[in-house]
Amino acid sequence: MVLLENDVFLSELTRLFEKSRLSGSVAVTIKRFNGHNKPEPREGNPPLPKPTEYLCLVRAKLHSKKISTVIHSKDVNKFQQAYWNLLKANINGLKKLKKVKSAKPKAH
Repeated sequence: MVLLENDVFLSELTRLFEKSRLSGSVAVTIKRFNGHNKPEPREGNPPLPKPTEYLCLVRAKLHSKKISTVIHSKDVNKFQQAYWNLLKANINGLKKLKKVKSAKPKAH
């Protein structure tokens, strides 16, 4: 899994969404991260920061391509807005649900 900066992560996520239009789906997970346990970067990569507060770990996967980023609490609003705009631009293959009319029983 590749640990990226927030802006680079969003641009890579855009590429994953474009690739998924042909086949497959992108799985995105977001969870709280304290910086002291996994994921640990591979040898030769810079170590993860040791925060005094909780961070947010975001992962995305398409087929065997995996990317991730760590968001600091001060950057959450900025990242959330950029992520929301990215989702609005790329979620266009959803099928509309048909409305089911419920048959109300007649009162006697």
